[in-house]
Amino acid sequence: QVQLVESGGGLVQAGGSLRLSCAASGRTFSVGAMGWIRQAPGKEREFVASITWSGATTLYTDSVKGRFAVSRDNAKNTVYLQMNSLKPEDTAVYYCAASQSRAVFRPTSPDYWGQGTQVTVSS
Repeated sequence: QVQLVESGGGLVQAGGSLRLSCAASGRTFSVGAMGWIRQAPGKEREFVASITWSGATTLYTDSVKGRFAVSRDNAKNTVYLQMNSLKPEDTAVYYCAASQSRAVFRPTSPDYWGQGTQVTVSS
């Protein structure tokens, strides 16, 4: 079993920054590519960013390109999401997720989910 625990959410003004962290524990050898998915009130879940196990490849949804950066530290079993120039439309619950595949993150069907952390951006 793998547990993913997010931290770092909160309330920030538009234009501000937050860094989310997601720490994996348990059978961490089965954690491969990881990603962030968010869900705003009344909306569907949305892929935000992903990173392969090696860290060599990152992907972002268009709306966050140039503002968000995903990274990971495998020695700490932790993935990060640095969010800059935040906008009110970034307000959502942000979920960390992981796939067992080291090369491919499957946002619609990850193998493991975190419990989510709230990010609220005020205008």
